[in-house]
Amino acid sequence: MTPQQRLNALLELVSDRGNVSISEIGDVLGISAATARRDLATLADQRLVTRTHGGAAALGAGYELPLQYKIARQAEAKTAIARATAALVAPGDTVGLNGGTTTTEVARELGKSERFIRSDGEFGITIVTNALNIGYELSVRANVKIVVTGGVARRQSYELIGPLVRDTLDEFALDVVVLGVDGLTGQYGATTMHEGEAEVSRHFASVGRRVIVVADSTKVERSTFARICPLDRIDVLVTDQPVPSTFASDLAAAGVELVVAD
Repeated sequence: MTPQQRLNALLELVSDRGNVSISEIGDVLGISAATARRDLATLADQRLVTRTHGGAAALGAGYELPLQYKIARQAEAKTAIARATAALVAPGDTVGLNGGTTTTEVARELGKSERFIRSDGEFGITIVTNALNIGYELSVRANVKIVVTGGVARRQSYELIGPLVRDTLDEFALDVVVLGVDGLTGQYGATTMHEGEAEVSRHFASVGRRVIVVADSTKVERSTFARICPLDRIDVLVTDQPVPSTFASDLAAAGVELVVAD
């Protein structure tokens, strides 16, 4: 386990349990008490946890983890979701992507897929995104035309937000919009942690002919602070596990196609 992986695992442990002791950390992660203390100090210095006597506490249920600490969570599920989502995109499509770990996996899958490589050297797919990390990764793909919106960067998610994003998106008509979300329920629809990102995602949906939400099973039947759009604005949900029957009924009533990735 690398130091970054260890920090990811420790942060997830604290987030899941709320409070942990040094001895608990050692038992779960198989590290020494001294290493646990050093790692907690690192996370506390970055204001990701609160140190307590003999351990640490989470900052709260509504706290948003920075993107680099989300990458390892549900990694296999997100890869499967990305493959299933890429299969829903046709060569030549213009695709909108907001930021997040799942949409980043979708971008990688689109970028490397042979379906979008043309022999005449032209772009096989156009991607419009407000995520700086996605723009950076795809900028080296000769088969991808990458368009990054304007806006103000959020360091937690590498996403651009604000009126410049809206002004950019108003110039486009997108074939497909792929949205990563933090929560999805029948009552509130798609939600996310930050109101600025919710506004951007809502505007992506407004200029997309088809809206695909990508969400692993931990996001289903969970609501977060800022609302993006109701279920009936979503065309397809791609997730990694069968959803509860009550939520499946909500999806059917809203006309949302459910795709469960293999």
